[in-house]
Amino acid sequence: MKNCAVCLCVLLFAAGAFALPLGGTSRTVIPSDVQQIISVDYRALKNSDTAMAMKQQLLPPALKQFEEALKGVGIDAEKDVDQLTFASYRINKQVRIVGIAQGDFSAAKVLKRIKLNKIKPLKYHETDVYPMGSGMQMVFLDDGSLLFGDIGAVKGALDARDGYTSTVDANSQMVDMIGSVDSGTVWSVLDQEGTQNMLRSALGDASKLADYDTLKKRLLGSRYTMNFGNGVKFDLDVATSDSVTAATLSSLVKAGMLYRKVTASPIEKVALDNVTVDSDSSDLEFHFKTDDKQFQSLLHSDLFAAVSK
Repeated sequence: MKNCAVCLCVLLFAAGAFALPLGGTSRTVIPSDVQQIISVDYRALKNSDTAMAMKQQLLPPALKQFEEALKGVGIDAEKDVDQLTFASYRINKQVRIVGIAQGDFSAAKVLKRIKLNKIKPLKYHETDVYPMGSGMQMVFLDDGSLLFGDIGAVKGALDARDGYTSTVDANSQMVDMIGSVDSGTVWSVLDQEGTQNMLRSALGDASKLADYDTLKKRLLGSRYTMNFGNGVKFDLDVATSDSVTAATLSSLVKAGMLYRKVTASPIEKVALDNVTVDSDSSDLEFHFKTDDKQFQSLLHSDLFAAVSK
């Protein structure tokens, strides 16, 4: 049986994963066939020692690569970035990941530095695309907004911006979910297929206790927020097609947690005791809340060590 508390932490960085509302500039470069969006309010993270400790412990590879690449072009992520958004989307049956950084940096200064190094851009749709290290390419969308990713991901994003494909605003389900969570310090939305895979992973062996293959067809999407204003609070909602499905999944998850508590270590029991699972109408709801001291002790447990690998 997989540890349900571990799985809740994994959800924070699913498909890649780390507020400000999703701005218009960012929305223009996210294609409509989006699988997941993860957004991080860097300014709010900097104001919380607990949030910064979590960031260092669970820093996903894509974020590490991006921060290193930014240093190469003269941008300090800790000082200059206000918001960082990752979006994974499907194109030609492949999943691509693109990022958008927004903050207090100057496109003119960065491009001047690049040109001094005699780095030439690739032209795509009349847009200059520059290499930024770590195998990534970058495009300035405006003076304080930077699009980045591998060349295929960046091209797909520019196709959406320039009208060759539709943007996320054409995906009403994702737009509705974004509007309900984008006030969180860390927030994310996940589409139907991604939610099906995520919940199967979170349930572990418990998914065998019921006909999950039948239930998963009734999952529509999911969304979460994580805030650090007064301790640590994590809320995840899984949208289903009806109240019966939500209630069945709630019972299934609760059974898995009870099973896990029998063999859990003391620190794992603390984490599990802080998780509540319920259903509200057609939504399956997870809630995790703890104080800063307790959460920081969890960061140094084997539970979090397994997540950060």
